[in-house]
Amino acid sequence: MLSREHLLTYIYLLVYILLSSGVILYNKWVLSTKYFNFPYPITLTMIHMGFSGVVAVLLIRVFKVISPIKMTFQIYATCVIPISAFFASSLWFGNTAYLYISVAFIQMLKSLMPVATFLTAVVCGTDKLRCDVFLNMVLVSVGVVISSYGEIHFNVLGTGYQVMGMFGEALRLVLTQVLLQKKGLTLNPITSLYYIAPCSFVFLFIPWYFLEKPVMEVSQIQFNFWIFFSNALCALALNFSIFLVIGRTGAVTIRVAGVLKDWILIALSTVLFPESVITGLNIIGYAIALSGVVMYNYLKVRDARASQLLIENLPERVELKTEKASDLYDPNDNVHNISGGRNV
Repeated sequence: MLSREHLLTYIYLLVYILLSSGVILYNKWVLSTKYFNFPYPITLTMIHMGFSGVVAVLLIRVFKVISPIKMTFQIYATCVIPISAFFASSLWFGNTAYLYISVAFIQMLKSLMPVATFLTAVVCGTDKLRCDVFLNMVLVSVGVVISSYGEIHFNVLGTGYQVMGMFGEALRLVLTQVLLQKKGLTLNPITSLYYIAPCSFVFLFIPWYFLEKPVMEVSQIQFNFWIFFSNALCALALNFSIFLVIGRTGAVTIRVAGVLKDWILIALSTVLFPESVITGLNIIGYAIALSGVVMYNYLKVRDARASQLLIENLPERVELKTEKASDLYDPNDNVHNISGGRNV
């Protein structure tokens, strides 16, 4: 029989998978011209950021659920602002991709996320170019190319938006490591939204003013308060579910759950959105890419365990000095990831 602790863990994992899949499908339904017909991804993302920011302020300043970290103007200007800029760009590009390509194909393209993160980390000097990891990245890339070749409704613009969104997210992750973690600052989902959501909202306002505001006709917009409220609430709940799952299991478990979620999402999207067609080449390419992702995760877990064993075997004096370094953020870890309602 399952113990109460194991049962709660499985429930949290199920909630994470449902929320993650639900947010992606919900965003697609809202943005698609064939369904709810609100083709304004920047506006939708600004609603998510505004709602998340307000909730975070209420939780920290009014209800005092947690305390804010010590944030100086210099840290905010040199760390939070650039991180928020790349976060806003990843949300903008990622949600815009829904207008042009299917949810299933987006999930297949997302296999490139480790490639984007690894290349960005190497360029920024936070990771080293290793042969085994590089070969995995080549395998993932080959799989995505095959999957793209088999895509019936391939769209260059939509694919470009998705890839740019992934590199924006990769830059955000690497900057989080370089700028925040090395200063000894750790942000959980609530404090992340508290500091980053308002700043991201401001950055999103700039492209919204020039790209979406001129073409928006208020008389033709279907504004349903409950649709947008529930959509933003789901995106916010996803952030908290990631935090809960990580707290009970770990980053490795949530990666495995993410792989399972991707397969479920691909299958669900073809049922809910009939125009989304999956070909044999799509599946073959995605399977190849996925094998590369699984191997990449295995290498990261192996390296993490080796580092942990090294720390445990060091003398006590050295161990005290290395504990702080061990807290540095792994750019491929989802612990500090905040979704903002994009396709996570």
